[in-house]
Amino acid sequence: MEEKQPTKVTVQAVVQAPVEKVWRYWTEPDHITKWNQASEDWHAPRAENNLHVGGTFLTRMEAKDGSMGFDFGGVYDVVNPHEVISYTIEDGRKVEITFIGQGDKTTVIETFDAENANPVELQQAGWQAILDNFKAYTEQN
Repeated sequence: MEEKQPTKVTVQAVVQAPVEKVWRYWTEPDHITKWNQASEDWHAPRAENNLHVGGTFLTRMEAKDGSMGFDFGGVYDVVNPHEVISYTIEDGRKVEITFIGQGDKTTVIETFDAENANPVELQQAGWQAILDNFKAYTEQN
């Protein structure tokens, strides 16, 4: 039986900041904890990031009221500074983030394998919300 290819979903944003700053804010744990949530009632109290091929990352995602939470982590497959990061999530799904620097703005394009538990539209909306939080945080700081 042939294995079904995962559905690829893409979200993107244009961040009004140079690629060096965008890269730093995307990859440094002190910044990750400030933007990595899909809604105001969630937060990321802890982040670890070993940014190199074969390195691991982990972000703790929790509801602010403590009602639920999970660890989001994986292993880096590709790390090209200021250009591309790709990784494999612990459940085997793949994610690729491309950074396209254009002077004082940077386009961030994130493509991920959808999981099967939630509708693709819901996943896309959640990942886009996190990316939008990243854009707002990076532009304001």
